[in-house]
Amino acid sequence: MTAEEFQAGQVLLIDKPLNWTSFQAVNKLRWEIRQAFNIKKIKVGHAGTLDPLATGLLVICTGKMTKQINIFQGQIKEYTGTIVLGATTPSFDLETEINETFSTEHITNDLIHETTKQFIGEIDQFPPVFSAIKKEGKRLYEFARAGEAVDIKSRKVTIEAFEITNIDSNTVDFRVVCSKGTYIRSLANDFGKALKSGGHLSVLRRTKIGDFNVDDALSIEAYIDTLKA
Repeated sequence: MTAEEFQAGQVLLIDKPLNWTSFQAVNKLRWEIRQAFNIKKIKVGHAGTLDPLATGLLVICTGKMTKQINIFQGQIKEYTGTIVLGATTPSFDLETEINETFSTEHITNDLIHETTKQFIGEIDQFPPVFSAIKKEGKRLYEFARAGEAVDIKSRKVTIEAFEITNIDSNTVDFRVVCSKGTYIRSLANDFGKALKSGGHLSVLRRTKIGDFNVDDALSIEAYIDTLKA
């Protein structure tokens, strides 16, 4: 790969590690590309944020390919993950501590499978208050961390598939295929409510964006090694 090719535009498939923000991944790769090819300035951006506690496919564009980011962001996405039933957290995942617990004695495997049907198709979903969505010039998580109440409007999203892949007591593994703008954390929280219990996300991995597959992605370290080769 040459400096000119990066400026002309590349699509990098990165398997984002746990506890990295998408912004950190972009910054790291931008710096490494600049160092490797002695480039003073280059555009680098990602096509869809992954939470720090999520792993998986991050589509990163360089140079003129950054103009395609909106197209990639709008494509159908696939996730796998784990929902823990019987407890909720304010962030709907493990970023915050459990704030409430619920009975799960009434929940059967059949009920779990049957309840997924409620979420197939176009649904109204409230984004988590611990999210990067902007309201009045601030990120929602800024309001949440300051303990300030904020009015969040629902948005319409589409769930094309919601498949339960394993059930082990209160731990439920799943696969979801969904539209842009879907929060899997909110889906986990709503799923718990629909089961007349609680639920939060404990594991999340993005496996596909459109035709891009995490199986074809490299870790950040592996990609950096290709730049130095």
